Amino acid sequence: MESRQRRVRSFVRRAGRLTVAQQRALHECWPRFGIDHNPNMLDLDGIFGRTADRVMEIGFGNGSLLAQRAEAHPETDFLGVEVHEPGVGHCLLALQQSSLTNVRIMRHDAIEVLEQQIPDHSLAEVDLYFPDPWPKKRHHKRRIVQPAFIELIARKLVAGGLFHTATDWANYANHIDEVLQKNSAFKLLEGVDISRPKTRFEQRGEGLGHEIRERIYRC
Repeated sequence: MESRQRRVRSFVRRAGRLTVAQQRALHECWPRFGIDHNPNMLDLDGIFGRTADRVMEIGFGNGSLLAQRAEAHPETDFLGVEVHEPGVGHCLLALQQSSLTNVRIMRHDAIEVLEQQIPDHSLAEVDLYFPDPWPKKRHHKRRIVQPAFIELIARKLVAGGLFHTATDWANYANHIDEVLQKNSAFKLLEGVDISRPKTRFEQRGEGLGHEIRERIYRC
């Protein structure tokens, strides 16, 4: 039998320590806010109980930015994707405390979620803030931003949808620019006002003296 080539993943599942509260949130709050992974397309209108613009944040970390944006924009639905359990648990606690109804989260590989669960032309925006930079050259193939990933994002965005990315690694920022410049579906927006709460990874990068490189592309 011919073996299938395994896709290179952009993340490593780290065994972080869950607090008691995070463990409780994973058990009690997941049925309310979580979407389990399966290979079937989601009915997003049915899940959220309405038709609205949808924003997906890939790799939301501890979920603080996701929760803040959802609270500030109740007219928009937010989908968060993260693989690390402590971050998911932290986010669930924030969603519960704020009683948000416009957020759902998924605990799985974002590429498989996009491929298998998100209908084409259903997202108004995809956000990728401070992804793992995989700084060593031999690991660059593990970076999530690759031509195939950008083609996938283009399929999932509505006409005029946005891809918003930020990194504090200059080499990765250049890589992202090169990949996007080669895809004719995207156009870099110049001079746009970018305002959002800072992420934990962003604050850490600034503390190390790294320049934040942020881009918004329109599809």
